[in-house]
Amino acid sequence: MVELPAGATLRPLELPARADAGPSPIVREYAAVRNACIREQTGRDDDAQTAEALLPLLYGDADMRRSQWYVEIGGAVVGCAALNVFQDDGAATAFGTVTLRRAHQSRGIGGAVLRLVEDRARHEGVRKLVGWSEHHAGDDADGVLPSPTGFGAVPRERSARFLIRHGFTLEQVERVSALVWDGSTVARLEALRRDAEMHSRDYRVVQWMLPTPDAHIDGYAWMKSRMSTDVPDAELGMPVEMWDADRVRRHDARYAARGASVLVTAAQHIATGELCAFNELAIRADHSASTDQEDTLVLSDHRGHRLGTLVKSAGLLSWRERYPLSPRVVTYNAEENRPMLSINEAVGFTPIAYEGAWKKVLT
Repeated sequence: MVELPAGATLRPLELPARADAGPSPIVREYAAVRNACIREQTGRDDDAQTAEALLPLLYGDADMRRSQWYVEIGGAVVGCAALNVFQDDGAATAFGTVTLRRAHQSRGIGGAVLRLVEDRARHEGVRKLVGWSEHHAGDDADGVLPSPTGFGAVPRERSARFLIRHGFTLEQVERVSALVWDGSTVARLEALRRDAEMHSRDYRVVQWMLPTPDAHIDGYAWMKSRMSTDVPDAELGMPVEMWDADRVRRHDARYAARGASVLVTAAQHIATGELCAFNELAIRADHSASTDQEDTLVLSDHRGHRLGTLVKSAGLLSWRERYPLSPRVVTYNAEENRPMLSINEAVGFTPIAYEGAWKKVLT
């Protein structure tokens, strides 16, 4: 327990001994406040999680060491903090976040919690903190902050000013896009798939629902590892991730523990059997919720054959048949990733928000 300004207290979030034991009352309150903070920041519930779905994400594993805290005032939880330390680069990089209910902001609490999270990170050997924050123009915006990549900008609003004040630098802007299903979507996707197939005759589409079948696990692991090297990350310097079959199984098990369903659509080179492009679509246990379009990648040696369009259009068409109640698909892309943005735009995705990717080097 740590005393904070304005009568607040920071407490470590104690997790049940086993994730399958179910959420404790404090985990339920933590989840509710987390969701409320996200809604206040973004105006959306796309990233909301039930306590049951969130709980498996709070435990550390071989790939990520995780710690969480909550902010309490007068016996009520009003904020959350987390530190996730990547294990791929010797624990030198961590994702850190501090969120507070709006009514308790601008009272010195958030800055004090962030300093404590940074102290914990330094103690664990972390040299760099990264984080992503969605920014919306409003009455409190003071102009815009352009991305140093030259692509995109975010409003210099309250949360951006908070991060700048505490030593973070904006490294990249990501576009949040949504595809809303309407009467023309399926026909458009079918036309895109036909066109992509004309340019990719040396490839075939393969699909599976997680867990990943053994026949594809090594190829999927290799493509997942390339996500950390081949996707633009500006000067964030994210760790190079090493994936093998065991890591894929851990990845798949975490989705299963959350009650989520994931479809992987891949392009396979017919002559060699190599998996060379993939797209992921995920949905929580509530099949009427929005869908997340997660990782999409075409390996560099296989670009130029419209494989990105192929796996996205094929995946979305299959997804619509499986989950017709999901009203829209949400995805995130770096503003400088023009090839992927162009595919999304052709599919029918339109921008709904922008978020900043931030970095702080710890000294």
